[in-house]
Amino acid sequence: MISARTCPICDAELAPEAAGESPTFPFCSARCKQIDLLRWCNGDYAIVERLTPEKLAEQAGDDESRYDE
Repeated sequence: MISARTCPICDAELAPEAAGESPTFPFCSARCKQIDLLRWCNGDYAIVERLTPEKLAEQAGDDESRYDE
């Protein structure tokens, strides 16, 4: 069974058709979308893994192989 998607900010359940139609997806509202942006701007979220040239090249190779399939 596929679990229902929820808003990453307030955990409100999202309608299945929301993904294609909602300008705020994956959030339930413009308010939640703004809260998420504010959290990024305040540094509440962080990408903890350093991106090295080797890792970047590895990821680029993975992306290209997806298109070959």
